[in-house]
Amino acid sequence: MKKSMLHTKVSVRLRKSEYRDEWYVYLEAYPVFKPGHDKPYREREYLNRIITTPMWDKTRPARRDEYGNQSYKPKRDVNGVIICRSRADREVCIFADNVRQLRQREYDNAELYSDTDLAMVEKKAKGQVNFIDYFAKVAANRHKNGSKSIIINWDRVYELLKIFTNNQPLPFAKINLSLIESFKTFLMNAPRGGGKSGTISQNTASTYFTIFKAGLHQAFIDGYFDVDLPAKVKGITGEESRREYLTIEELNILAATPCHYPMLKRAAFFSALTGLRHSDIRKMKWSELSKEGDRYRILFTQKKTKGVQYLPISEQAYLICGEPGDPDRLVFEGLQKPSWINKPMKKWIEDAGIKKHITFHCFRHSFATNQLAEGTDIYTISKMLGHTSVRTTQIYTKVVDPMKEHAADAIKLELQSDLI
Repeated sequence: MKKSMLHTKVSVRLRKSEYRDEWYVYLEAYPVFKPGHDKPYREREYLNRIITTPMWDKTRPARRDEYGNQSYKPKRDVNGVIICRSRADREVCIFADNVRQLRQREYDNAELYSDTDLAMVEKKAKGQVNFIDYFAKVAANRHKNGSKSIIINWDRVYELLKIFTNNQPLPFAKINLSLIESFKTFLMNAPRGGGKSGTISQNTASTYFTIFKAGLHQAFIDGYFDVDLPAKVKGITGEESRREYLTIEELNILAATPCHYPMLKRAAFFSALTGLRHSDIRKMKWSELSKEGDRYRILFTQKKTKGVQYLPISEQAYLICGEPGDPDRLVFEGLQKPSWINKPMKKWIEDAGIKKHITFHCFRHSFATNQLAEGTDIYTISKMLGHTSVRTTQIYTKVVDPMKEHAADAIKLELQSDLI
């Protein structure tokens, strides 16, 4: 089956120099259809030739410049070649017309391509597209409203791709399983960003490789690959990280310990009682808090996942918020960013005599761990934390195991020798 196409016409055009009384000679083809695009393009090809003596057809006005001066189209002979006064310029115009004829034949022959031929042409064109540029566009479109941490991670993978290729383009045609494995190996010893020394951790490498594979998978969806290559490559196994938490006893000690930044103390305990992230607590408004009968709840949109969350909270958590304000006012007005509260947090923890490395996010971990310790099922905890998958919540089940061991030794009886 032949492919019907609009006829592309190639013409010789002139463009006036801004600084001299001379004209650049170029070819213009229209309409031109590019693979993956529905709208026609106007293709220009400059021939690196200049003329100074074209003759103008006063019967064919072109356009007026910004000063109102009228310009005209060039005179052409019976063959369509631009007429010039000087012999040298005439030779340039004949040369340009010869090139035009070649280009015209190329476009005319393109109309004879079958669907298969065009598919091959399009595939070849896509194979020359730079994946690194494509990856940047995917990141911008996919996460334009995403959290800051997600955007930072995609940007960092983009930078590491450029380091991996020595700032050279990476055409889709060169991407295969071997190259994907090479980038995987590179990530295992990739440099840290932000001017920091050393290499990234294995967990960070795992995250970055997952993002890289996501970009490749999107390219498969967009038709740049015939096969879903990333599905054939295993990810980087992350190391199990320790999730620090505070026991109920330690939380009670902290509650009795003064904090030089009272807003921090209120927000931290609100997190320990609800499991909310710092980002969600910081942006929470009074309009999102409500009381129905004897129950309290929050209805909000998670900043990280963008999911709408209905969360029942305890009376203690509600009372921590203080006196209700105007609906549009922030509940924890004035709560600073995590980077700012690190110092007062460290001082508060030290004053309480707690030796653990505690950050604000640890109060969210404490909520999950203490809920498990009190017997709340993991599926309910997963919903309360706003996790999109219960697998994310399962990490806390390992944290509780040492607590069970501690509980096993908690009961001490005065046993007689006939029992021991």
